[in-house]
Amino acid sequence: MVTNAATNFQSDARRGAETRRAGRRALFAGIDLGTNNCRMLIGTPSHSGFQVLDSFSRVVRLGEGLYETGELAPVAMDRALAALSVCAERLKRWGLEAEGGKVTLRAIATEACRQAENGADFIRRARASTGLPLEIIGPREEAELAVESCASLICKAGRRALLFDIGGGSTEIAWVRVNCDGTPPELIGYISLPVGVVTLSERCANACYSEAGFSSVVADVANMLRPFEAVHRIGKEIAQGGVLMVGTSGTVTTLAGVSLKLDRYRRGLIDGVALQRVQVDAALAEARLLGREGLSQHGCIGADRVDFVLPGCAIFAAIHELWQVPELTVADRGLREGMLIRLMRVAQPPRRGYGTL
Repeated sequence: MVTNAATNFQSDARRGAETRRAGRRALFAGIDLGTNNCRMLIGTPSHSGFQVLDSFSRVVRLGEGLYETGELAPVAMDRALAALSVCAERLKRWGLEAEGGKVTLRAIATEACRQAENGADFIRRARASTGLPLEIIGPREEAELAVESCASLICKAGRRALLFDIGGGSTEIAWVRVNCDGTPPELIGYISLPVGVVTLSERCANACYSEAGFSSVVADVANMLRPFEAVHRIGKEIAQGGVLMVGTSGTVTTLAGVSLKLDRYRRGLIDGVALQRVQVDAALAEARLLGREGLSQHGCIGADRVDFVLPGCAIFAAIHELWQVPELTVADRGLREGMLIRLMRVAQPPRRGYGTL
């Protein structure tokens, strides 16, 4: 107990010192309440984009049972509110607030709250309970924020980039025109599929452990993607070259960890890594061969995420098969980072070279 108390005291003291130093700098925060996780990031601008000062992530499973009932369950809402309360408390410690009309904080909710009949009621309850300016965003903005977060990776593409974000309740696909002159990448088109790792795990998780079941899910997702392909002719663009595929989600970061044979997850080795198609195919095959027990024991996965791995792999496999880009760039970043970059760009004069992490 003494050791824990001393550790907590030292942690509070260190955070207090950081807060005082940060008081002389502009602070920005982004909160992302998704179907499965609640995440927060606090940062300050730096020469390379921004410096992370504090972060928070907790599995809340807000969308648990949503597919069956059409509503957010009371226990799921309570979990989400508890996590949001932690975010609000941390923000108070940093003294983060809106000053002089400048927005320094953004808090968003995505697919679970978009789908749920009681989603808007939950948002009102969360705002009243925590004081956070939580709002539901649409799928287009969700895709835009994902692109924003990955801009420094996207700028490595020649002409175009195809970005996908496999979430808990939905999957966003963004078709992007690359601008590497200091201006953000431009969204040409997007699609939001009403399938994610949580919704698929509730509908057909066990099916993904069999060859026939997995193939069936892949085929269903591919059928959802074909109208988007018909409009944008992405396959033809890929054949001409200069197209980069970027994946940002727990699914692709997990596959990267499997491919790199990591004994535990390490963001520094994952974010920005480029995997050749043969490596991706091997990682998909290995993940499927591991089975439930092997996946739960893997250092990059664990028991709390095991139900989501193969449903996510099935969604990714559909994308991977339809659009056969030779290389996949893996991004361990998402909506939180996109919010921070956007807030900082609005608050500060533009500078040459697009922000990175």
